[in-house]
Amino acid sequence: MNTELSAKQRTGLIVGIVGILIACLCTIVALWGGKAVWDTLREQEGGTPSAGWDSNTAELTVAVSPGMAATFTKLAEQFNARAYKTPDGSPMLVRVLPVVPEKMVEQSLANPPFQAVAPDSSLWLNQLDRRWTAMQSTTEGEIPIGNRRFGEPVRYATSPVVVVAWESVARGLGWPERAIGWKDIQRKATADSTFKWNHPSTGHASGLLATLAEFYAGAGLTRGLTPEAATAQTTLDYVRAVEATVRFYGEGEDVIVQRLAEEGRGFLDAFVAQEQVVIAWNQSQPGERLVAIYPAEGTLWADHPLALLELGALGETPLTANQRRTYQALAAFLTSPDVQRQLLAAGYRPTDLNIRLDEAGSPFAADGATDWRQPQTTLQIPAESVVEVVQNVWWYTKRPTNIYLVVDTSGSMEGSKIELTRAALRSFVEQIRGDRDQVGLIAFASDVNVLRPLQPLDDAGRETLNRAIDQLQARGNTALIDGVWEAYTELTLRGTPEAINAIVVMTDGQENNSDHSLPELQQRIQREKGTAVVIFTIAFGSDADEELLRSMAEMGGGQFRRATETDIEELYKIISTYF
Repeated sequence: MNTELSAKQRTGLIVGIVGILIACLCTIVALWGGKAVWDTLREQEGGTPSAGWDSNTAELTVAVSPGMAATFTKLAEQFNARAYKTPDGSPMLVRVLPVVPEKMVEQSLANPPFQAVAPDSSLWLNQLDRRWTAMQSTTEGEIPIGNRRFGEPVRYATSPVVVVAWESVARGLGWPERAIGWKDIQRKATADSTFKWNHPSTGHASGLLATLAEFYAGAGLTRGLTPEAATAQTTLDYVRAVEATVRFYGEGEDVIVQRLAEEGRGFLDAFVAQEQVVIAWNQSQPGERLVAIYPAEGTLWADHPLALLELGALGETPLTANQRRTYQALAAFLTSPDVQRQLLAAGYRPTDLNIRLDEAGSPFAADGATDWRQPQTTLQIPAESVVEVVQNVWWYTKRPTNIYLVVDTSGSMEGSKIELTRAALRSFVEQIRGDRDQVGLIAFASDVNVLRPLQPLDDAGRETLNRAIDQLQARGNTALIDGVWEAYTELTLRGTPEAINAIVVMTDGQENNSDHSLPELQQRIQREKGTAVVIFTIAFGSDADEELLRSMAEMGGGQFRRATETDIEELYKIISTYF
């Protein structure tokens, strides 16, 4: 397949880029496995914050990126414990709401359940600003031109984006004697088929910032990246070569770290994350330490801004004077020397330049796993129009994917379950946007049916696949293992080593009609090493055989997840970010 972009295609990408954002790849605020931070905070705080509030309230809800949420929550508790009051005696109270950045931007546009935002990067504020401006241009009679959606941000912490690796892996690459770049990672992964590295999808700051850094490296620039430079064929070839070695994409570093803790050393050799992850891991985990590799070509920073939304347009409840006072008090609190040192202790670089990173007690002065003198080269955040181009062009440069959706259509799925499944599958297909990606559909009940073989997701393929999804009907028994067996057969025949080959299987019940057994499937996976196939399994509802599904995911090197009727669609969207 010819993967080069013609001049016409590149021009079309640039011209058509406005208004095209990557769909919400990660719209559920939950950590894989274990209780979600969102649920925990709802229990602690008595429910989801309301979009309306009393005219004198001094309570402020802050939407915070999941990776910072735990640290921010501890600081908010300290702020609340100080019992600050407004001049009229109203108690200042800060609530924390973990929200993934893309959803934070989307919700901030109209009647958000929060009044301030603290994303991990100002990139998201730039996106919010652009989308808000676009809204204003179509509603001149309702919103005064020039009325910004948020006030001047306050930055309270920073952390450069690095390649995080086990120390033994880093030393094998030449660390710390020499600088390691993206090409070194690409060469290692190409030469060693067992080497596994990851960066999140561009829906997360570390993934987007790393991708921008790759485009800068491909263009041979450290500042002034333009759409023309980003879409030059030499740049695209460079990025495609690096991206071809990514084992999988996925969510932010909070999820990666949790999986690392659960699955151990064999999960990944290296991954992209904020530098802070290295310090936090080494402080809390025994065994081999992680180290930070600062890309030789330069890197970008997560700058952790805090911004107050200017609410009150389009019928929204306006901010109260007391909420503004609480915000100002919170901003002063977060930038105070004491809190800045707490952020330093947690592994972030403080924005207070009077605090030295190598001072006594600083984690940066401890053991050399990080280097406070790095990065030597800081890349320039490009214009928002360039960021959009990179986000969209990335679909043409990322590692391609071959995916089989394996769906339970047994009788127990009849009614609302099959309807919700159809909607979830359509959402999944909507998220997969690369023209080199292929998706197939297999249904299992009493028998197994390949409803659609692997096919590229061009316009025609997407329409054909969605039509097949819409025609799914529930009846019969549950030949779950046979369904996965068939998908595995198809991928070993049609899959390609240069692609991510994956099975996403969902069931709401118990295996009761397969010719093959789980031990047979396991033996086959262990025996056939030609095309690696990752297996994601989903238990839909409370009656699914979780033990069997978990075993399938483990033998396929993938993940097992649970889904309810309220989150099945969101879960499929999250899984799509891995491809």
